[in-house]
Amino acid sequence: MCRPPASGSGPRSSPVPLAPSRFPGPAMGDLILNVDLTAPEGRPKKERGNRKHQSFVRRRRELERRGVLRQKQLPPNRGGPWRTPAKPPASCPKENGSAGTGVPSKTKGKGRGAAGGTPESTGAPSAPQNGRAKTKDRGRGAVAGAPPAPTKLLAMDCEMVGTGPGGRNSALARCSIVSYDGDVVYDRYVRPEAPIVDYRTRWSGIRRQHMDKAVPFQQAQRQVLRILAGKVVVGHAIHNDFKALRYSHPKALTRDTSRIPLLNRRGGFPENVAVSLKRLTKALLNQDIQVGTSGHSSVEDARATMELYKVVEEEWEQHLRQNPEQE
Repeated sequence: MCRPPASGSGPRSSPVPLAPSRFPGPAMGDLILNVDLTAPEGRPKKERGNRKHQSFVRRRRELERRGVLRQKQLPPNRGGPWRTPAKPPASCPKENGSAGTGVPSKTKGKGRGAAGGTPESTGAPSAPQNGRAKTKDRGRGAVAGAPPAPTKLLAMDCEMVGTGPGGRNSALARCSIVSYDGDVVYDRYVRPEAPIVDYRTRWSGIRRQHMDKAVPFQQAQRQVLRILAGKVVVGHAIHNDFKALRYSHPKALTRDTSRIPLLNRRGGFPENVAVSLKRLTKALLNQDIQVGTSGHSSVEDARATMELYKVVEEEWEQHLRQNPEQE
């Protein structure tokens, strides 16, 4: 029943009966509306595609995360519990301001490489543990690249005495090494392992008293090879000196002034003739060496050899760069 509201303090009006409804059934006042206003329970959103497709997409996302696939090759990321944002490639700069500043970004990482800033985390090549890595293939580089630096150049000359039957075997008795500027790097008398039969003083300048303070051959060999390691060695008929040292120097690091036609051409000699060091020095440098009867000086000969090399240094090195097979 619908009652009118009370008005003031006057008497209450009696209830007015409602007109009967034209429709059969209970009156409107007896209607009960059962309306559920609560929100329906949320249901998980189904992912598109069947399981095979979902597995395929997951695999592609994983490859994207590892950097195997590029981002533009994949469909847009629609989110999901198993999807993770793709990581930028290692070569790309970070977005937190580290690009162009040279300062690595402060990112967390597992393992010693990420925490310690070692080459594994920065991507930089490992530093060599010693000097060997820097001088790898130095022989080839001296020919294929620019001319060798003066600090890489040495000139050597050796004097020999006779050992064995009749003194016919040549043995090392003195070794001298000079720098590019002619400074003495090494100069020692060497005591051969076999007894000396012929001192060959007229040519070698070696005498008996020189052997009193001479170093043993094995010791001298170690000292000389340590000096020659990685250097470009200049000499005249230097294969004889290496033979006396029982050593084979890399061909690419050897400059033999007795086998270079450029010097013969400059001195006016036939290109296919082996000219002595004395004649070449007189013709090209106007210097007299190996004079007198006291014998040769290995220091003087080594200096003369280096000066001859300087005369044709540019042409010689350019020829070797253009013809590496003729090293």
